[in-house]
Amino acid sequence: MTHPLFEQHRATLEGALQAIATRGYWSPYTEMPSPKAYGETAAEDGKRAYEAHLGQNFELNQPGQNGWGGNEVSPYAGALDVRYPLCDHEVLIEAGLAAMKGWQAVGAAGRTGMCLEILARLNRQSFELGHAVMMTTGQGWMMAFQAGAPHAQDRGLEAVAYAWREQSFVPAEAIWEKPQGKNPALVMKKHFELVGRGVGLVVGCGTFPTWNTYPGVFAALATGNAVIIKPHSNAILPAAITVRTIRAVLAENGIDPNLVTLCVTDNRSTTQALATHPSVKSVDFTGSNVFGQWLIDNCKQAQVYAELAGVNNIVIDSTSAYKAMLGNLAFTLSLYSGQMCTTSQAIFVPAGGIDTDEGHKSYDEVCADLGKAISRFLSKPEVAFAVLGAMQSEATTDRVAHANSGQLGTVVLASQTLSNPDFPVAQVRTPVLLACDAADEAAYMEERFGPISFVVKVADTAAGIALSERVVREHGALTVGLYSTRQEVIDAMTEATWRGKVALSINLTGGVFVNQSSAFSDYHGTGGNPAANASYADSAFVANRFRVVQRRYHV
Repeated sequence: MTHPLFEQHRATLEGALQAIATRGYWSPYTEMPSPKAYGETAAEDGKRAYEAHLGQNFELNQPGQNGWGGNEVSPYAGALDVRYPLCDHEVLIEAGLAAMKGWQAVGAAGRTGMCLEILARLNRQSFELGHAVMMTTGQGWMMAFQAGAPHAQDRGLEAVAYAWREQSFVPAEAIWEKPQGKNPALVMKKHFELVGRGVGLVVGCGTFPTWNTYPGVFAALATGNAVIIKPHSNAILPAAITVRTIRAVLAENGIDPNLVTLCVTDNRSTTQALATHPSVKSVDFTGSNVFGQWLIDNCKQAQVYAELAGVNNIVIDSTSAYKAMLGNLAFTLSLYSGQMCTTSQAIFVPAGGIDTDEGHKSYDEVCADLGKAISRFLSKPEVAFAVLGAMQSEATTDRVAHANSGQLGTVVLASQTLSNPDFPVAQVRTPVLLACDAADEAAYMEERFGPISFVVKVADTAAGIALSERVVREHGALTVGLYSTRQEVIDAMTEATWRGKVALSINLTGGVFVNQSSAFSDYHGTGGNPAANASYADSAFVANRFRVVQRRYHV
């Protein structure tokens, strides 16, 4: 049985289904903040909508409210002074479970249609979301708009498409007829009901509060589950805006809005109690290894989808475009001050140097030239501020200072402190680049979140490939890169990434960067190494979030 919103958004769904089948470029949501796409007044309207939240109570009309809370401090502007409802998590769970009955009744088509409508509404709020993401995370404006709004919406739609595809494989009913020779056949009618498993908990992170949460939110929602979003304590506003929009669409379509709620808390024990509640059947988490592993070890009643820390790395063997390679790496290491789960940290370079189109370059020359490329790329203040953004947390600033001290390796390029005239309180740091030997594993073989990278001297290319594989296997990675002009090296690295189960980018010298991931085409994570036990998105990301319950009788 279909649904009006399913029919209204059918073209978008079919486009997404085609895209995940072909893996080509496609997006229904314009990534550029263009008046042609979003309307002539959208930019100003979105900024005003964001500013209207400041200093106010963010009303959501959720059950179990017992106060107001929230102490977000913007990396750009200081305290936001937005107060959010504090609700008893037990009440939110019970309300979500009660709302699931009506959500199940509308069927997969109804759920899919409403999810598509929610995403369309969120897309119209892209400027509001962009400002909220920028001001809570420290991302530059363009990145905050793109990653925080249309790209996040892409990832949400991708999850909806997979969820619909998996659910559509199950027929609603069937006639079962088994021949009995000369006797009458055995005939039964069978019905197959798609049932959500329970409450889905989505735990947000402080750096990508929408991009990293929309996949879990929409995967759980589209498959019939209630959802509770527990945002990072310093990035609540983007989640609150999202929850408000979801609740509005649900209510307009006769669904209890308490199907989706916001749980604001900075108390670890509350989050733990919520995550281990018997009614919570899925947990989506992005963040530290320590808490992520705690969730995996302790949430035995739920399926945990966790993206954790890793050591992303690149092997440089040779290149036919030396300057372009350095430029690509400079952008990669600078983007959002390295505060991305996909940013490269360890760059493996043979001790004997590399062959390039500009002649042979020694290890020391590669180090020096990469440092110069970063400095040159960030030499214009307007570029530096737009690309670097600001430090999201004091802990990241402290890590940069520690790396700058030279205790982790030889400082090739020291991090500099920049002052952004538009945001005087922002902590802006350029990347620090260090040189070290392969034996200095304590330095580079753990994630050092932020603009901190190592050029690691390895014996030769083969040793670099072997070390890359070991890093992925033991510590995890979401991205691995290779620069080589030799097919046998490309083949060897490819096979190493198959064994390590990590995505590989080869010879990136243009406008695509190893730390960027495109929805509908790139799988974000494989679920096959310690950095993540799931992928955004594949069938496995959605299929275990619902169950098929049958009933049968003779006819």
